[in-house]
Amino acid sequence: MIGAAAIAAGVLLAAGLYLMLSREAQLVAIGFFLLSNGVNLFVLTASGMPAGAAPPLIPEGDPAAVLARPAADPLAQAFILTAIVIGFGMAAFLLAMAADIDRENGSDEPSRRDDA
Repeated sequence: MIGAAAIAAGVLLAAGLYLMLSREAQLVAIGFFLLSNGVNLFVLTASGMPAGAAPPLIPEGDPAAVLARPAADPLAQAFILTAIVIGFGMAAFLLAMAADIDRENGSDEPSRRDDA
């Protein structure tokens, strides 16, 4: 399971990086989406998940029972949730920028400035 997730993260990272090297604004935006999802999957895969892990909640009763079972790490999930929110904000910015480039130039490629 972890091997398949690591391979999927690598494919998403490679495809996202390849698309971000394109000159078209829409492909750069799609590449950013893939790259951010690949990083999120990588963080989730790297955090590991012990078999039979439960949420880190303290049940009523015997507190020693909590220490006997493995617990899931909530820190990686909090990082990923924050990264998803930041990724959506950046995605909205990139799509607005791509629409502005298309409106200004009539094509998806940004114009080259030779002012200097």
